[in-house]
Amino acid sequence: MEVKTSLLDNMIGVGDMVLIEPLSEDTFIENLRKRFDHNEIYTYIGSVVISMNPYKSLPIYTAEKVEEYRNRNFYELSPHIYALADEAYRSLRDQDKDQCILITGESGAGKTEASKFVMSYVAAVCGKGQEVNKVKEQLLQSNPVLEAFGNAKTVRNDNSSRFGKYMDIEFDFKGDPLGGVISNYLLEKSRVVKQPRGERNFHIFYQLLSGASDDTLQKLKLDRDFSKYNYLSLDSATVNGLDDAASFRTVRNAMQIVGFMEDEVQSVLELVAAVLKLGNLEFKPESRCNGFDESRIKDKNDLKEMCELLGIEQSVLERAFSYRTVEAKMEKVSTTLNVAQAYYARDALAKNLYSRLFSWLVNRINESIKAQTKSRKKVMGVLDIYGFEIFENGDNSFEQFIINYCNEKLQQIFIELTLHEEQEEYIREGIEWTNIEYFNNAIICDLIENNKNGILAMLDEECLRPGTVTDETFLDKLNTVCAEHQHFESRQSKNSKFLTDHSLPHNCFRIQHYAGKVLYRVEGFVDKNNDLLYRDLSQAMYKANQSLIKILFPEGNPAKVNLKRPPTAGFQFRASVGTLMKNLLTKNPNYIRCIKPNDKKAAHIFTDSLVCHQVRYLGLMENVRVRRAGYAFRQAYEPCLERYKMLCKQTWPHWKGPAREGVEVLLKNLQVPAEEFAYGRSKIFIRNPRTLFFLEEKRRQCLEDLATLIQKIYRGWKSRTHFLLLKKSQVVVAAWYRRFAQQKKYQNIRSSALVVQSFIRGWKARKLLRELKHKKRCEEAVTTISAYWHGTQVRRDYRKFFRANAGKKIYDFTIQRIMQKYFMGLKKTMPSMSPVDKSWPARPYGFLDGTHQELRRVFHLWRCKKYRSQFTEEKKATYEEKLAASELFKDKKALYPSSVGQPFKGDYVEITKNPKYQKLNSLVEDKVLLADVVSKINRANGKGAPRIFLLTKKSLVLADQKTGQVKASVPLLDLSSVSVSTQSDGFFALKLKEGSTSAAKGDFLLSSDRLIEIITKLHRIGATSADRNQINIDISDEFLVQFKQDKVCVKFIQGTPKNGNGVACKRKNNRLLEVSVPSP
Repeated sequence: MEVKTSLLDNMIGVGDMVLIEPLSEDTFIENLRKRFDHNEIYTYIGSVVISMNPYKSLPIYTAEKVEEYRNRNFYELSPHIYALADEAYRSLRDQDKDQCILITGESGAGKTEASKFVMSYVAAVCGKGQEVNKVKEQLLQSNPVLEAFGNAKTVRNDNSSRFGKYMDIEFDFKGDPLGGVISNYLLEKSRVVKQPRGERNFHIFYQLLSGASDDTLQKLKLDRDFSKYNYLSLDSATVNGLDDAASFRTVRNAMQIVGFMEDEVQSVLELVAAVLKLGNLEFKPESRCNGFDESRIKDKNDLKEMCELLGIEQSVLERAFSYRTVEAKMEKVSTTLNVAQAYYARDALAKNLYSRLFSWLVNRINESIKAQTKSRKKVMGVLDIYGFEIFENGDNSFEQFIINYCNEKLQQIFIELTLHEEQEEYIREGIEWTNIEYFNNAIICDLIENNKNGILAMLDEECLRPGTVTDETFLDKLNTVCAEHQHFESRQSKNSKFLTDHSLPHNCFRIQHYAGKVLYRVEGFVDKNNDLLYRDLSQAMYKANQSLIKILFPEGNPAKVNLKRPPTAGFQFRASVGTLMKNLLTKNPNYIRCIKPNDKKAAHIFTDSLVCHQVRYLGLMENVRVRRAGYAFRQAYEPCLERYKMLCKQTWPHWKGPAREGVEVLLKNLQVPAEEFAYGRSKIFIRNPRTLFFLEEKRRQCLEDLATLIQKIYRGWKSRTHFLLLKKSQVVVAAWYRRFAQQKKYQNIRSSALVVQSFIRGWKARKLLRELKHKKRCEEAVTTISAYWHGTQVRRDYRKFFRANAGKKIYDFTIQRIMQKYFMGLKKTMPSMSPVDKSWPARPYGFLDGTHQELRRVFHLWRCKKYRSQFTEEKKATYEEKLAASELFKDKKALYPSSVGQPFKGDYVEITKNPKYQKLNSLVEDKVLLADVVSKINRANGKGAPRIFLLTKKSLVLADQKTGQVKASVPLLDLSSVSVSTQSDGFFALKLKEGSTSAAKGDFLLSSDRLIEIITKLHRIGATSADRNQINIDISDEFLVQFKQDKVCVKFIQGTPKNGNGVACKRKNNRLLEVSVPSP
């Protein structure tokens, strides 16, 4: 049976703020703190999710958690972002309602992570398949790309989104993702040229310099040192916990998955590098004859490298930084730029270049992830946008004004949609709807966006007005138009109550937002709203050879010159916000309110003042009051009856009628006042949280009583079961004991019977033994008497014939016994089967000497035959070579004894396996019988040079040891004899036949430690070949060697060489080589 759970089970604090009692800001904050301290970071306000940033990893986003919240009712489990994501996805899939998830909160509150969790949950629960998985992967991998180019490290957040993002994920009728569309809002492009202290530029700059390969950086003309670029702040260049190099690899992989081509990626990186180079441009003044200063670039190296990256002529861009062309109707006026204007133009170009690149990236991602089918699609939108921003030091500027305006619009739509949703549910359930009073912030939105008297409209009007336009003139206009507005405050306005307000500086104005009062400093409002880029720079960019630059600066096309002033930043943002609001109004909203618990980005720290500030400007208290204005809690009849049925005897344990009737009986029995609840068509509505807590307390007490009853019944059942087990065990033990006793008794009786039987059998056996012994003695007596009688008869006959042949018989008998004894003794003292064993038993008798020696010879031949029969063909050949070596060198060459115990391997350089000698091996046609390293003796100095010596059946080859190059190849037919000494040296001379082709260079004098094996193989080849004569072996301590035209005598003497233990060859004169061999 499935266990039913609820939001109210095991609740830490209050899981739904609607149920908090009493409701106040202090109890609200305390409930958040209590849940945060227990790692409960999610809390509900009705269907709204409050998310606290824990600043640490929690094990609540696993695959098991996804399955736990999949297809479950929103209030069925403890609060979680997965519950909201599942509710939105099921409403889209099953009810065909387009959804949107609005994620708001200030920087560092965890908005980006919340959007990732929502998208990962939807990706996990939707369908599977190759195409579906590809779409999901592309949607998820768009995040790393946008984060790299749109996120930065701030004092509040190490991965702060510096742009607003809205993604529409499109699904088919089955709920499988088809694609998506991303919209971006108000990228903080001023960060490109200047960052506040303790903050960084956008991530991509640091990732490129840290993670790109040296070859890539060289192509981009960049250096890894951050300090070489003016646009990069150095005090926060590295961030703990951020690996820029690894992030760059992730971004490259994500761009590949999303569908970027390699040339597109290269173009993007070139533009990023160009922005860095642009920040290094510095200007100097240069006086002209008309008295005005003209700006000039100090060091043109960075300009040259940037132009090479973008494919722009250096002179064109250099002129654009020095001159500005103003066109009016048919006239063109060219003016020079001073240094300040040149720096403004440089920064404006950098900001425009980066912001347009970011917009192009968003459009390029949209091309890849857009749905391919044109059929009707279901849509789920995810909005990750900046929260309300209030800087305590009053340093709120144009960006904060725009952001707070967007949040005012979101608050307006939130209140409207929340009230609309409440009203729809009341009507659907048949409950009477009563109007709810709430603060309508439409008056604030009108103050900002009104087309005639709105602040944005007046700012645009001031920017377009001819003449001198400054931030002060804009403030004067605001003071004139908005002075009487109840939500506008300025010290210079006509409203006298602010004239002495010293908390309001003269260059500031204050707006009473729904989240509180915000002080704005007007400095920079006009410039930031204008966001001008000189037309000369746009035209210079359009002249670039790189196609992406032409796409980013279409207004630079000379053929499409547009003299109309481009729309201001405020106008563009107001239009995009209006489009966003229309889009959100067509969808069913779901809200995630993100809160950061502290400014230290540390876990386990909860700052009450900071959280209270966020609760106020997020309007969470207002949200709770709207939700509680009617009925605070509502629940379907079935789960309500299932949860509280034990409180009434009529409904416990089972109610057989309709669930609504069961709930009515239950509440009537509990005597709950009628004004505290109302019956809807499918739900019970409870007005006050106290009523719900009363039911929960009664349920807790009842559960305790039920638990006691269950424990009592269980203990009784357990005791009876234990007694029955003991009783059964006693019966089993008694049975086993009786069995054991009977077995013991039987074994005793059997043992006694065996003893009696053994005694009887022993008595019978002894009686039979006595009878047999008596019978045997009788038979022996008869035999003895018969033997004595026969002996008497034989002796009588022997004495008669003794003298005739007794001597010969005794001799034959004696010889026979001696031979028998000899052979039996020889059998016992036979030597081992080893042929080298020379032992033989001693001769016992002198007359057997010939027989003894003959038997020794026969036995030795027999065991030699047995030993030879065990040889393989290879071993036989080895022994034949050893035998041939013995015949050639035994007692003739002093080196021979040391070679007896060494096997003849043949290949000592592994010529077939060594890759160095593969070419040499391929040059030899026949099988190599011997391969070894020898020393070739030079007649000039007697020194040796290492050579590879190869011997085949037809020839011998000498090759260079290092290169494997063949130095000499001699057919064996040209070899006449081999000369060696009698000493222990390894010298030998190969003498060639006179007149042969090989004899042109003369004989060879060589030295080798394996002389015995080499000459033995040479001799055997000549002996086994029918087409050549046997090679003569000349063993002498003095022999002649033919070197080309001269004959040289090689003489061997015994002595002590200079090196102490080796053989030394020394030239005495042109006709004598003397070899010193150590004395044995």
